[in-house]
Amino acid sequence: MEITGVIDRIVEGIAVVLIQPDEKQEILWPEEYLPEDAREGSILRISVVTDYEETKERKERVSNLIEKLKKNLRDETNM
Repeated sequence: MEITGVIDRIVEGIAVVLIQPDEKQEILWPEEYLPEDAREGSILRISVVTDYEETKERKERVSNLIEKLKKNLRDETNM
């Protein structure tokens, strides 16, 4: 999916990007993550993709942490 937006303004390091075509929705975007030449009025194309591999890895890490916590609780309860 690709979103097109226009930088409406930049205030205190935050760009307000109005999403086209109707420009009723906005995204607040840190100025440091904009291209160097981006200014008010610049048109941006923002790609949005799901990273399935990273999602899977994070779920596994969380699951492992939960299992560790459960084990620690069981060990403490059995003392």
